[in-house]
Amino acid sequence: ESFRTVTEQLNAVHKGLGEMQSLASGVGDLKRVLTNVKARGIWGEVQLGCLLEEILRPEQYGRNVAVTGTNEHVEFAIRLPEGEDGQPRWLPVDAKFPIEDYQRVLDASEKGDPAAIDKACRGLESTLRGCAKGIRERYICEPRTTGFAILFLATEGLYAESLRRPGLAEALQREFNVMLAGPSTFAALLTSLRVGFRTLMIEQKASEIAKRLAEVKTAFGSYAGLLGKVRKKLDEASKTVDAAEKGSTHLQKVLSGIESGCEAALLTDGLEDGQGELVAGEA
Repeated sequence: ESFRTVTEQLNAVHKGLGEMQSLASGVGDLKRVLTNVKARGIWGEVQLGCLLEEILRPEQYGRNVAVTGTNEHVEFAIRLPEGEDGQPRWLPVDAKFPIEDYQRVLDASEKGDPAAIDKACRGLESTLRGCAKGIRERYICEPRTTGFAILFLATEGLYAESLRRPGLAEALQREFNVMLAGPSTFAALLTSLRVGFRTLMIEQKASEIAKRLAEVKTAFGSYAGLLGKVRKKLDEASKTVDAAEKGSTHLQKVLSGIESGCEAALLTDGLEDGQGELVAGEA
C-alpha cells in the first residue's frame, strides 16, 4: 500500500512537471511575441482599443485618424466637441510598449546593482522622451487637434516605473505637451470624458429645447395676431349680417304694407261694384 501511494505521488509529480513544461512553453511563446516590436505594438494597440470600445461610443473616437491633415495617422484619437470652424477637434492617443528598457530595469533591480539600475532607468527615460517628441511632431497640430496628446503605456508596471523617475511625467507635459497614462489612469480619464460628453449633450439638448420653445412662442404670437384679425373680420361680418337683417326686416314690413294695401284696395273695389249693381237693380 505504501508503494502504491508513493507511485501515485510520483505520477502526480510527473503530471505537474508536464503542466509546468507546457506553461513554460507558453511563457516562452509570449516572450517571443513580446520581443517582436511589431507584435508588441499591435498588442498595446489592441489593449488601447478595448478600453476605448468599453467606455466610449463609436462616434466619440476614431481609429487611424489623419489628425494633422497629412499622411500621418495616429492609432487612436478621441473626438472632442466641434470648434468655431464647425470641425471636430481630436485628442491623439498613441500606445507604446518599450519592454526592453523596462526589462533591463527589472533585471538590474533583481541584481541589486545601483549603477545598473540608474543606467537602465535613464535608458527608459530617454526612450519615453523620444516617444513623446515623436508624438508632438507627428500628431499635435492645433486647431485640428488639442494642444496635448496622450502616451499610453501598455502595462501598469511600466507606467509605475515611469512615474518613479523624478520629474519625468512633468517634463514630458512641459516640453512636449504629452501626458503619460497607464491602463487604469487612461480608463479613469475616459470615464471623466464620458461624463463631460453627457453633460455637453444635456446642455445641447436644453439649448435646442429653449430654441424650439422660442420658436413656439413666436409662432403663438403670430397665431394670436391672426386670431385678432379673424375676430375683427368676424365682427365686421356680424355687423354686416345685422345690417342685412335690419334691411330684411324693413323690406318685410314694406312688403307687408304693400300686401295689406292691395288687399284693402281689392276689397274696396268689390264693395263699390256690389253697390253699383244693387243700385242698377233697384232702378
